[in-house]
Amino acid sequence: MAMKTHKAMAKRVRITRSGAVIKRKAGQGHFNSRESGNTTRNKRTDVTFGVTIRRALKAMMPYDLT
Repeated sequence: MAMKTHKAMAKRVRITRSGAVIKRKAGQGHFNSRESGNTTRNKRTDVTFGVTIRRALKAMMPYDLT
């Protein structure tokens, strides 16, 4: 039986051409007007995962991470 891709994780994570795993920073939905300018600016940047998380994602997304 073939392994299945974990769809919830596949929707939250992107794989770049170089193989880096990227996700959006959390907490951007609402209640952002009270945040300082620095916090708002920092929320715009994406988060890159390290090698350890990438290995764990390999089990959830076997066909996306080659």
